[in-house]
Amino acid sequence: MTIDTLQAQFDHFMALLLAWLTGPMVYVQAAMIVLAVIFAYGFAALVKRNATPLTEVPPSARWLPVRKTIQVIKQTLAPLLTILALGVAAQLSSLLVQQKWLILLAQSLAVIFLIYNIVTRFIQNPVVSMACKWLLMPILILYVFGWLDAVIGYLDSFAIHVGEIRISIFGMLRAAVFGALLFWLGHISNRAGQQVIRRQERIDIGTREVLAKLFQVALATALFILLLQIIGVNLTTLAVFGGALGVGLGFGLQAIAANFISGIIILLDRSFKVGDYLQLDDGQAGTIREINMRSTVLETFDGKDIVVPNEQFVTSRFINWTHNNDKQRYAIEFQVAYKTDVPRMLDLIKEVVRSHPQVLNAPDTPIEELADAEISGFGDSGINILVEFWMEGIDDGVNRVGADLLLMIWQALRDHDIDIPFPQREVKILNPTDGNPG
Repeated sequence: MTIDTLQAQFDHFMALLLAWLTGPMVYVQAAMIVLAVIFAYGFAALVKRNATPLTEVPPSARWLPVRKTIQVIKQTLAPLLTILALGVAAQLSSLLVQQKWLILLAQSLAVIFLIYNIVTRFIQNPVVSMACKWLLMPILILYVFGWLDAVIGYLDSFAIHVGEIRISIFGMLRAAVFGALLFWLGHISNRAGQQVIRRQERIDIGTREVLAKLFQVALATALFILLLQIIGVNLTTLAVFGGALGVGLGFGLQAIAANFISGIIILLDRSFKVGDYLQLDDGQAGTIREINMRSTVLETFDGKDIVVPNEQFVTSRFINWTHNNDKQRYAIEFQVAYKTDVPRMLDLIKEVVRSHPQVLNAPDTPIEELADAEISGFGDSGINILVEFWMEGIDDGVNRVGADLLLMIWQALRDHDIDIPFPQREVKILNPTDGNPG
């Protein structure tokens, strides 16, 4: 084939294309497209200018969702009307000139423009917006021009087989796209679902935490199974493989499984909850900040986090200081000299301790919870005094009541000339002699 032949064929093709484009049927469809667009945008402008709900600002903040919906309608009204007008024009063109392909192409492009407008104006998340622009828009363009099935078939032709599993480029892309979509939807659904569960004040906090964690696990399992179905993995084969794998991993993961089950037991038996103050068997203590399915986080008053495996709370002993009652009893011990007027001193100490604003001393306070001072024993250097008082909360962190009381007691003893003795030894010499032995 010579160059002259190719040139002649190209000229013939261009002549046919020019004759086809300059035909009356194309002009009629183009005119209908122009009229449909003019009508849609003109009618949209008229509606925006005269429709009261689209022009007035809502009277209060509670109408904010309605205001956002109105803004969406205002921004998308013209593209929506364009799509509808082009649909009517396509039917008219089919009746008049028995052709409507150009109008349908324009309508498809109008749909793409509408979706692009929504993505750029109303999707604030940059990741979702980028995914829509670089993933959804190309798919729509391929679909509009009829190339989508051909592209899918071409990508699906590049495949390898691993046993009974077929892996293709299209399958990998589909798994990545739907996996990212399911992960995003699962994240949103998990957060929203847990917020709804935790707002149910009729349910106690322990049950709410159990339901929230079970919802999280159930949602993750459902999304994983759904993703396997989308990829095309046979769940029957996976169940057999998973059973064999589970037996092998069970020995290596039994500590994790034990902590997971212990977390559920803790949340169900309500032995402690978020906000309780715990003291572990090894002496470490802190306020519960978070209860997870594997571990519990205790926050100490010096700003440290103690991460405790949940199994430890099931198999070991611990002290819950605030389980049923926030009121706690504390004790202070000190000594006074033997020459002290003890009855008067005890009354003075009671008055001083009860004057502290955080010590329980209300008129309706039970007598067993009122601050008290008593003799606890007799020491080598002085009389041992025991002071007991009740307060709400833990005597640490922001509530340093014990330190305040020690200072107040010392000040009161000094003001009333009451001595705190120091260790003394009395030496007595038996059978003394008048001089040195001869």
